Amino acid sequence: MSSSPIQYSMLIEWSEQDQAYLVTLPEWAQQVYMPATHGDTSDEAVKNGKEVLEMLINDAKKHGESLPPPRIYPD
Repeated sequence: MSSSPIQYSMLIEWSEQDQAYLVTLPEWAQQVYMPATHGDTSDEAVKNGKEVLEMLINDAKKHGESLPPPRIYPD
């Protein structure tokens, strides 16, 4: 994985129906069917979410597409 920080939002929520933590990537909702990935644990969901984000960023750059702007949340 890249050493640069990934500055996009990840929403991680437990799904009783799926019995897994689902990962939604709000800034990428127009490009990717959500949930984008999942994990059996919250740590696994975060890891998988970061991997998906890195793939999306790399793919967009490879094809000369613009990246969606990261959401900025006030302190």
